[in-house]
Amino acid sequence: MRTSRRFFLTGASALAAAVVAGHASAQDVIGDILKSSTRGNWDDQFDARGNDTNKVASTLPIFSQQTVAFTEQAVAQYQNIVSQGGWEQVPATKKLQLGDDDPDVVPLRKRLMVSGDLPQSAGISTAFDSYVDSAVKRFQLRHGLPADGAMGKYTYAAMNVSAQVRLGQLQTNLQRLKEKAGTLGDRYVLVDIPGAQVEAVENDRVVLRHTAIVGKIDRQTPIVNSKINEIIVNPYWNAPVSIVRKDIIPLMRKDPNYLKDSHIRLFAPDGSEVDPMTIDWSTDDAAKYRFRQDPGAGNAMASVKINFPSPDGVYMHDTPQQSLFGKLMRFDSSGCVRVQNVRDLVTWILRDTPGWDRQHFEAAIKTGENTPINVVNPVPVHFLYLSAWSTAPGVVQFRDDIYGLDGASELQISSAL
Repeated sequence: MRTSRRFFLTGASALAAAVVAGHASAQDVIGDILKSSTRGNWDDQFDARGNDTNKVASTLPIFSQQTVAFTEQAVAQYQNIVSQGGWEQVPATKKLQLGDDDPDVVPLRKRLMVSGDLPQSAGISTAFDSYVDSAVKRFQLRHGLPADGAMGKYTYAAMNVSAQVRLGQLQTNLQRLKEKAGTLGDRYVLVDIPGAQVEAVENDRVVLRHTAIVGKIDRQTPIVNSKINEIIVNPYWNAPVSIVRKDIIPLMRKDPNYLKDSHIRLFAPDGSEVDPMTIDWSTDDAAKYRFRQDPGAGNAMASVKINFPSPDGVYMHDTPQQSLFGKLMRFDSSGCVRVQNVRDLVTWILRDTPGWDRQHFEAAIKTGENTPINVVNPVPVHFLYLSAWSTAPGVVQFRDDIYGLDGASELQISSAL
């Protein structure tokens, strides 16, 4: 297919715009890509501006009416892709990256063109050049993967989910969007569970975005709609019964000093403190006691806890295990949500609470004393489940269906690899 490179303003947005406008040329574009003869070399000069036109990052809230409209466009785009036969599988046999020259780069280029990550002006060749590198990074960002440009197992797995399955994922999540978009308020905190991220939203704009750790598959973070009414500086941590049974009792059987070393104290139902050495740890009797960890650097919630009414007893908090935020799959909690750079979020939540600016808040942390703060103008908080959406023309976001709610096993990538 020979065409002016300026005809394609961007890979994704041009395809999406053509679909939405009903241009006949959109019906042929996918077939042309898949049938394209080999062309393009390392020394060809291509117009790479298409990759820069629609940035993946956005300040548009996930649950906004604009997101609904963009996601409807994405559904139309993917319906067209499916009607044209979808995309070919990319051989997942080697770690391709910038500088490689390999026959497998040809199907990779075609795949990236169909989804709009690679401008068609980049051509079809065996070269993994800077244009392919940029396109792979864009694809990775859209799928919540580290944007390193290298074709590893998670990138291959996300890339080889069929267009038909991705269309179904978009349709399923569009319904979730329509149910909640525009109903969350003017100022709120959103936890997107599959995305393992937090948005602080004000006046239909994301003012803060945080990486999060959410619940494991067997200890899932629940759907929550509540209001943040309390911040606790230097919190005590009271271990849930589930953690006592699954984690603490087995640990005490292996190491009788575990509670002492972890600064966790045991309390009877009447409030009296109990010596752990008097407990028979070979049974589950200890589950009837309250396990409370003192404030401090090793506390499971570290510096701060964000409280709100919840039938499941979940909350948001800091963590001493900051390294977990760098993990690819951040589904590692027992249901509560750990928030990276949580002090920025707390400062925003306490904005209308007199006497609790950032300086005072930081000073309170340094004291090491347990300090509850009632939030003036409680902030709505929503834990919701959304694994596919779009916040700009052609910029379609997908995440792992970590809890298997989208109806296709291929979408549970992190638990399959």
